[in-house]
Amino acid sequence: MKSKLFKTLALGLIAVSLWSCKKEETRTVSNVTAAGTLTASTIALNLIQANGALPATTLTYPLATSSGYVVPVNTTLQFALKGTNFATPKEVVVTTKSYAPTITEVNNMILAFGGLVGKPAEVEVRLKSGAAVNDLTYSNVVTLTATPYLASAWIYAPGAYQGWNPSTADSLISLSSNGVYTGMIAYTTGNLEFKITPAKKWDVAYGDAGGGKISSSAGDNLKSPDAIVKQVTVDLNKNTIVFGTPNEWSIIGDATPGGWNNDTDMKGVNDGKFTVYSIKTTLGVGEFKFRFGHAWDVNLGGGATLTTGGDNIKVTAAGNYTITLTVIKTGDKVTGGIYTIVKN
Repeated sequence: MKSKLFKTLALGLIAVSLWSCKKEETRTVSNVTAAGTLTASTIALNLIQANGALPATTLTYPLATSSGYVVPVNTTLQFALKGTNFATPKEVVVTTKSYAPTITEVNNMILAFGGLVGKPAEVEVRLKSGAAVNDLTYSNVVTLTATPYLASAWIYAPGAYQGWNPSTADSLISLSSNGVYTGMIAYTTGNLEFKITPAKKWDVAYGDAGGGKISSSAGDNLKSPDAIVKQVTVDLNKNTIVFGTPNEWSIIGDATPGGWNNDTDMKGVNDGKFTVYSIKTTLGVGEFKFRFGHAWDVNLGGGATLTTGGDNIKVTAAGNYTITLTVIKTGDKVTGGIYTIVKN
């Protein structure tokens, strides 16, 4: 009897085991659709600032779905400059089957990517779909072409260097209106303090909140660390200010304060065009040249009409001078310039 009982139990356990295995093999899985086809209503975009609120193009695509065991899935549009292989794309998560970025949004995106005002740019767009980083699919790539315009915004820096007058204060510029403003200010000895105003009036003024921070409620004035031309960058998103050394046009030579070993930086007109620069400084008898980026790769010299790599400019009488340089460009390439030098 014992033997029969053990045999019966064994058979029962085997049957349960087989039933369990069979049940375990029957699983519900997730099926996530692959990224579908992306299309654009137009690929040649006409960016005109006056039409900034209008759609630049309309992108259409299917949304990602999952079946079986349903899991959350995302459909994302990726934008990047052509040739970057989407290394650092701008991503927009979408929940509808079309997306129509405005002319302003496309213009600002191209400028943020490093595109240049007035120069045609190509932006690639693709669809990214999936439920997890290890299970993503991508659509075809659509290439959009557009020429960005100067979508500038300004803030101002009234201070001791210009008599604390907001209406004549120097400006800082944001080329893409993204809240980050930069420009050059020529601070003078004993006149280092200033404030930041969103408009050419004192209604709102940002002062020193300490630790590189600015605040509209801070009473203390901001202060330049040096009495020279400084590159000033203000981020109104983070309420920060940074002072740096300009890396644009300067004068150099034995007639200048820095001699042939140190550049004397010129102040650029903060208009986003980067063509007009000036400096008020003391010169000795000698020679000088204009150069860009504290290097000799791009330099200007010669007569009243400057040429790249031209001769040194002679100073025959020592004194305090105002020098103005207007750079001539063909596209992005410097081809020459003109200058004036006036004794003060």
